[in-house]
Amino acid sequence: MLRLLSAIRTTVRYKLLALVLFPILLLMPIALAVAVYWGASFTYEQLFIKVNTDLSVAHDLFRRIQQDYLDRLATQAESHTFSLALEVENGDALRVQIDALRKRHQFSYLNLLDRQGKRMLGREGRARSSPLYLRAMNGSAAVGIEIFSAQELQEESQELAAAIRLPLIATPRARPTNRSVEMRGMMIRALYPIKDSRGELVALLDGGVLLNGNFEFVDAIRDLVYGPGSLPQGSIGTVTVFMDDVRITTNVPLRPGERALGTRVSEEVRSRVLDQGKIWIDRAFVVNDWYISSYEPIIDAEGERVGMLYAGFLESPSRSELWRALTLLVLMFVLLMLLSSLVAVTGAKSIFRPLEAMSKVVHAVRDGKSGRIGSITSTDEIGILAREFDSMLELLQQRSDEIQSWADQLEEKVSERTAELESKNDDLRRTIRVLRKTRRQLVAAEKLAALGELTAGVAHEINNPTAVILGNLDVMVAELGDQADPVRREIGLIIEQIDRIRDIINNLLQYARPGEFSSVIDYVDINHLIEGTTELVQHLQKISPFEIRLDLRATRPVRINQAELQQVLVNLLVNAIHALDGEAGTLDLESEDWNDKGVKIHVRDSGSGMDEAQLGQIFNPFYSTKDQGQGTGLGLSVSYSIIRRYGGNLTVSSTPGEGSRFSIWLLDEPQMVEDEETIIAQLHSVGEG
Repeated sequence: MLRLLSAIRTTVRYKLLALVLFPILLLMPIALAVAVYWGASFTYEQLFIKVNTDLSVAHDLFRRIQQDYLDRLATQAESHTFSLALEVENGDALRVQIDALRKRHQFSYLNLLDRQGKRMLGREGRARSSPLYLRAMNGSAAVGIEIFSAQELQEESQELAAAIRLPLIATPRARPTNRSVEMRGMMIRALYPIKDSRGELVALLDGGVLLNGNFEFVDAIRDLVYGPGSLPQGSIGTVTVFMDDVRITTNVPLRPGERALGTRVSEEVRSRVLDQGKIWIDRAFVVNDWYISSYEPIIDAEGERVGMLYAGFLESPSRSELWRALTLLVLMFVLLMLLSSLVAVTGAKSIFRPLEAMSKVVHAVRDGKSGRIGSITSTDEIGILAREFDSMLELLQQRSDEIQSWADQLEEKVSERTAELESKNDDLRRTIRVLRKTRRQLVAAEKLAALGELTAGVAHEINNPTAVILGNLDVMVAELGDQADPVRREIGLIIEQIDRIRDIINNLLQYARPGEFSSVIDYVDINHLIEGTTELVQHLQKISPFEIRLDLRATRPVRINQAELQQVLVNLLVNAIHALDGEAGTLDLESEDWNDKGVKIHVRDSGSGMDEAQLGQIFNPFYSTKDQGQGTGLGLSVSYSIIRRYGGNLTVSSTPGEGSRFSIWLLDEPQMVEDEETIIAQLHSVGEG
């Protein structure tokens, strides 16, 4: 919404559309809402007017039916045959005529009374006294509504007393009551006085029509009030007579095929009609659905409100018709809005199309692109402005091209000067790299020179004791003879290790002065060599209680000096044991084929590992990660030099806290590197990495 308001404030197109569409999109919906509200209100007003008219008609029919019953009594009383039979006191003839009248007009009871109110025919007893009765005894015909108790009806007829028993049905919205059965009867009572020729009262005709369960009565009123075509299709007209708030005769359905006898009116209707004596014209919930309803009180002969007369019809068909009409109205309004909006937008396009074209060109020019408005058919002020705008852009483009040409020339000169500076900088960087490389080589050469002098002295000092040991061992073996057999294996191992010491001394000398020594190279079974090497470090269990795990899968033999390779392996194993820092751990030795090139050997420990700074110096001579006094820092540099001399490689990977892994890469056929400068450069390159 905020974005839309912002667009309206900043864009001519949206301002123009807002001005054009505002009356359509705002005023027309308001008019539609008013029309819908007025239509619904007017429709319901008409429905209420109709139901009020229906109630008036039902009221008149109710009064007319009462008067019809009185007129029938008058017709019978004034007939010659009846007067003659009464005059001669012919009881049989009177009984026949009264029975015929009762059956023909469906009186619930019909009595002939004398001047004292006693029944002259049939049952003995007196008539029920009431204002209607007193008026008739005074010589005036009277008709009205009276409420009979069960006892009073039983005095008239056992059948009438049994017919009025009506169980009450629990009804939504009705006033709470403790009653469960209705035992009274509502009666239309008509009394007609019979006079002699002198005008004196000689008898009374007393007739009553019971309304309880009298479906013919309410159906007759319904058929007259709600005739064919008076209601929308699907609606039903209903008429009901209430005694108090109970439906005693009705055509309101409770279920299909069942009338809602015994149900009660809602609390709000009862309060208004019975308690306040007013007429109800409104929607009302009738039994199980909403009806357009009208109620009026029924007044008995004593002036008391004893019931209600109801007329109404089902609301849902009328409501459906209303919503159908409102839906058509809404659709018509929406269609008109769309057509109006389409016409408005189409008309507005002719105005804002040149403005939009100018806006696009302005944005393109601002972004560094080239654009023109082009052909404009409009000849009004906006069209003229668009064409002048294109002319201005052409002039600006011409000036821009000239400026760009000058800028290109300047850029070319700057590029030439920049290229010269870059060339000088490259020469300077190359000179600096050569100087650094030379310095590193000089430092490495100095270290190796010192290492050579130390190695020569150490080799001389070690060779003499080993020669004495080897000579004494030969004397011992010769002197002991067969008695040396139990330890002959150990003696052989001692001699083998003395030879290995001498080979190591020779290798150290060769490392320091490679031009003065040569190695014996032969094919070596890598797996067998690894298994033999592990026995040489078992005595280091006292340093750390380690476990050696072997995974030997190499199948290719490698040409190399066996003693030198064993020296490298021992050095790596000893370093791995020291990395455990006296804690229990594992050493993993693995061998595998290196594609079709040679063999790879991996030595992995579970020690403390190394960080990036240590990994960068690990192969430098005299660098050690061990505590001071526990290492010389030559082991890995010598091992790296040995492997590199055979054209292989020695690499390392490590994670602090998880251990280190050294990998030896050996070629099937060694590519010997004997040049001292090459070895120095290789050592130095490893130290840098």
